[in-house]
Amino acid sequence: MSNESKTASAPPVNFRPGRGPRGMQIVEKPKDTRKTLGRLFGYFGREKLMLLALMTAVVFMVICSVYAPSLQSSAIDRISEKAFEELPFLLLIMLCVYLFYSLSTLVQSLLSAHLSQRIVRRMREDLFDKIVNLPVRYLDNHPHGDIMSRMTNDVENISNTVSQSLSSLVSGVLTIIGTVGMMVWYCWQLALLSCITVILTVLVTRYLSTAMRKFFRQRQILLGELNGTVEEMVVGYKTVVAYNHQEAVIEDFNSTSDELTKTGIIAEILGGSMGPVMNVINNIGFVIIAAFGGYFAINGMISIGVISAFIVYAKQFGRPINEIAQLYGQIQTAIAGAERVFSIMDEPSEDKTGTREINQARGVVTFKNVNFSYYPGRQVLYDFNLEVYAGHKVALVGATGSGKTTVVNLLMRFYDIDSGQILIDGVNIKDIDCNNLRRNTAIVLQDTVLFSDTIRNNLKYSNLEAEDAEMIEAAKMSNCDHMIRHMTEGYDTMLTESGQNLSQGQRQLLSIGRAFLASPKILILDEATSSVDTRTEKHIQDAMVNLMKNRTSLIIAHRLSTIQDADLIVVMDQGRIVETGNHEDLLKQKGRYYELYMTQFAGNAI
Repeated sequence: MSNESKTASAPPVNFRPGRGPRGMQIVEKPKDTRKTLGRLFGYFGREKLMLLALMTAVVFMVICSVYAPSLQSSAIDRISEKAFEELPFLLLIMLCVYLFYSLSTLVQSLLSAHLSQRIVRRMREDLFDKIVNLPVRYLDNHPHGDIMSRMTNDVENISNTVSQSLSSLVSGVLTIIGTVGMMVWYCWQLALLSCITVILTVLVTRYLSTAMRKFFRQRQILLGELNGTVEEMVVGYKTVVAYNHQEAVIEDFNSTSDELTKTGIIAEILGGSMGPVMNVINNIGFVIIAAFGGYFAINGMISIGVISAFIVYAKQFGRPINEIAQLYGQIQTAIAGAERVFSIMDEPSEDKTGTREINQARGVVTFKNVNFSYYPGRQVLYDFNLEVYAGHKVALVGATGSGKTTVVNLLMRFYDIDSGQILIDGVNIKDIDCNNLRRNTAIVLQDTVLFSDTIRNNLKYSNLEAEDAEMIEAAKMSNCDHMIRHMTEGYDTMLTESGQNLSQGQRQLLSIGRAFLASPKILILDEATSSVDTRTEKHIQDAMVNLMKNRTSLIIAHRLSTIQDADLIVVMDQGRIVETGNHEDLLKQKGRYYELYMTQFAGNAI
């Protein structure tokens, strides 16, 4: 009787395929495993009934897998003793055990899937809720790709661990305990001899896993380099062709690809060797059981059926050990991912506190002795003083890095000032409810942000309660109604990601229409026309003129042609105000503004 036929009679520990070489991953170790596990178990605590049902299914599954070889042993003994009258009853019980095992396995798989998705759903909701309430400072200082990776990859790792590893870990431990107990009960001498293969399994698994991890880590690093090379070539293809660097790019790609191929071959060989090596060790175990089991049977210590049961138990005993060894890395990586997720959840949310509201605001904005630093020791604004009267248009100009956009960030409470005061109608913005402040303020940026939705919903993003008539009026005033009506679906036209199916000018007009619909008291225009051609700029300027009527407006511009009619032009340099006045007065002073103007319009190098 072959090994396959002998072991096939007992149900396997579980039906989840082992993690082969392609499932190999870099093991990440968490900094504080105990604390992270405690917080993870907090999510499990909300699903106590489902978790209890899952553990019950796992226990029944393990009982069946441990009890089945014992029934097989009894059946073989009855056949060898020619006691056929008891055989039908034993076979019926075996059939029931197998069916119950299959049912328990199915229930366990379904419950694991439901449990993982419900836990991960709550975790994603908590994480997303935290992200949208984080201060702008945090998002500016952390790579966006890393934050997105925590929402996707890290949470997905947790989901996979819960759905696959949790039940496998519990069933593996219970199976080892149950199998050892049955083996000792039948013949403790043969049980001790069987442990030789267990020791071999642990040593070989540890050695191969270490070697595999080294080469799979190197393969992932090289794969990342290769992807980076391809991405750079695709994104910068015109530049590569323009400078005739095709051969250099190909050589660089081939060099990395060759190294990746060599490393990948070694990694695959090591990964592929795990299965055959384990089979050899298992076969050694079968030989030990067959040889010593036969000796014990001849001497009357055990029956023939017990030898058959021991072969199945030996197989069952080795499999969960391999499973647990492989699951260790996945569990460690999932805990490390959970630690990264919780690190974002532990970040303080944006301070939006404030008891005052400015629903009837006139729009007088005052900066008093404002000092600000993005980082300690690197001051950006120095003793900044400015008063913007209601309904006036004030332009901020200056070289890149002079602090123009910083003024806007502080007014919107994206950042808190180090010292001084910012007032609206005499009320400190720190005392104003942040949501109320932003409802009365609209901003149009150089880099427009549109969402993958209809034009209608993009326009109404600033005022969800607006009627269609108000939206259309806002579109007309912002010079985009005609453009929208000439699209295939009109206001119901779907925009692709970031509005990529529109030109830059069209996107800018929509962002102005969105700001128009917000009906703000204070308007901020940050380089709103710097990325468009002169003709489109004229349409946008006309829309902005309509938008700025009877509103306090702060305009940041590099193109001085767009702000010549401003009531006040503020010239900034290295975080300080160096000049103020209207266009004509500043030209007469022949100071910093005059230099900027002459550089743009007269072509003089100042």
